[in-house]
Amino acid sequence: MIEKQQIKQMQIGVLCGGLSAEREVSLKTGAAVHRALNSLGYRTEIVDVGTDLPGQLKAAGIELAFIALHGRNGEDGRVQGLLEMMQIPYTGSGVLASSLAIDKIATKQMLLYHELPTPGFEVLKTPEEADRLIKNCRHLPLVVKPSREGSTIGISIVQSIEALRHGIDTAAALDDEVLIEEFIEGRELTVSVLNGEALPVIEIVPKSGFYDFHAKYTAGQTEYLLPAPIDASIYTQIQQVSVAACEVLGCRGVARVDLMLRENEFYCLEVNTIPGMTETSLLPKAAEAAGLSFSQLAETILLEADIDK
Repeated sequence: MIEKQQIKQMQIGVLCGGLSAEREVSLKTGAAVHRALNSLGYRTEIVDVGTDLPGQLKAAGIELAFIALHGRNGEDGRVQGLLEMMQIPYTGSGVLASSLAIDKIATKQMLLYHELPTPGFEVLKTPEEADRLIKNCRHLPLVVKPSREGSTIGISIVQSIEALRHGIDTAAALDDEVLIEEFIEGRELTVSVLNGEALPVIEIVPKSGFYDFHAKYTAGQTEYLLPAPIDASIYTQIQQVSVAACEVLGCRGVARVDLMLRENEFYCLEVNTIPGMTETSLLPKAAEAAGLSFSQLAETILLEADIDK
């Protein structure tokens, strides 16, 4: 790992905004990271990612990228690949891990292969497959998700056949592949993993009952129990499985694993390779509980950038 003082001499670009449906959240993450790193003496500049990112990076003289992008064209391996071609080191997971984790279906297939717990699921790729599933559906509720979106965009918990049809149409408008997942009625948990170590487990209790975009990013709409009040042995297992999920995907730096707990059984839902760092985000809450301030968290992520790649 390169020395801190060497990085302080580099021009650091905080890549945020971008072209995905999570643009506004990314701008908030980027602004918070920019303030934090500047306060520690790093030379940082906000880069609002557009269609000419190579030109933007060259014009700003960026030597190191702190990726604060969420969703497609940022969290999915494309920007990571571009940075590698430009020989600009960057924070977080590499191309393969990023492209796997953004794809909920690929993630679940990897989890199953490595015998890590995840809810049962089906994949829809064509209208004919959707029609067949709707016709033969015998078990509700179900969860319907576009395979490659974040921040619960396009996700539906469906209680009826009509809602199932609408949920599939909504998800299919966002992605060619739709994930139909077993609904796990239980407690929603999340575990941030920083440099291979699990941070404290958080239980998420949204006032609306569903941790959707509004509940995630509106202050006061969700209660966070930290550390999650669950049995100590289950707590440890959840942390261990979260670390293992990140390892099998090849994640680097920081990631966040979302899970459901039903009685004493827990299930991995997905892995986020660039967790949000806004005022309501989960990663900074977990880091603070582990003794890391927001600035220390941002610096820790920065210092683990793959400089020597």
